[in-house]
Amino acid sequence: MLDLNRLPLPRLFEELTADGSLDRLLAAARAEDLAEAGDVTTQSILAEEGRVVRVAGRLRETGTLAGLAAIPRVLDAFGGDARLEPLMADGDRCPAGQTLFQLHGDLAGVLAVERTLLNIVSHLSGIATLTRRYVESVAGIRAVICDTRKTTPGLRALEKYAVRCGGGTLHRLGLHDAVLLKDNHLAHLGPTQITAAVTAAAKTARARYDLRFVEVEVDTLEQLRMILECEAGLIDMVLLDNMSLEQMRKAVALCRQRAPGLQLEASGGIDLGTVRAVAETGVDRISVGALTHSAPSLDIALDVAPDDPHRT
Repeated sequence: MLDLNRLPLPRLFEELTADGSLDRLLAAARAEDLAEAGDVTTQSILAEEGRVVRVAGRLRETGTLAGLAAIPRVLDAFGGDARLEPLMADGDRCPAGQTLFQLHGDLAGVLAVERTLLNIVSHLSGIATLTRRYVESVAGIRAVICDTRKTTPGLRALEKYAVRCGGGTLHRLGLHDAVLLKDNHLAHLGPTQITAAVTAAAKTARARYDLRFVEVEVDTLEQLRMILECEAGLIDMVLLDNMSLEQMRKAVALCRQRAPGLQLEASGGIDLGTVRAVAETGVDRISVGALTHSAPSLDIALDVAPDDPHRT
């Protein structure tokens, strides 16, 4: 299966949106905002059509950019004649006041698309900015910062793209592309059954599906020892769920001794205040749900250029 984490950002954006999900999202966004009547405010105030303006998208706070790649698709979905002039790119870190892009086109069309465009770029840039803070918090340590499936329904592809823009690493896209055996999958098993059950499940999944990885969640060192009894090469990663720092250190030592190729992922309640200490335990990956479910939007504004004769 294609390794999404090795793709350059433009190719990644195309891969993640190739299924038509972005086009369906934008069609829904247009219907949500304009419905049948269209932009009644603009239609009421503009005395004539065809006012061509130049509009600048500017940052009001420092941050990392994501979502600029979606702007052409947003403009197409809303059917206006606005032309995009990109000045920055996704993944760029920019200071407050930086002009990111310009739009040239009919004022009515720009006003109709303005809010949807800003909603997408501001939201995704907020995710990229928060992700960058986590990535910088573990700089110089082996651990990478990963996202989770705690995404906004319908926005997962875009939100995961934003994580990559911030320097993060993509986890599975959904339930369809990787195996992650969690506590609820194994809850019906007795302690002596876990090794055999996980081995059988991993073999079945690998035989049937093209997978990104096979991972198993544990919350005790004893469960980890059971997973280490599985046949070599069947399990790619073990998720250490809500373990203490001391437990993580012991888990790392155990795995380095018995299965050095196995990756360990820490998860559960990790924030900017604790992420470096978690990374220092020696784990390979740290998954953080807050990247996508709690990132504040980055403040971006669209303003008619000061020298434009039609500035309002």
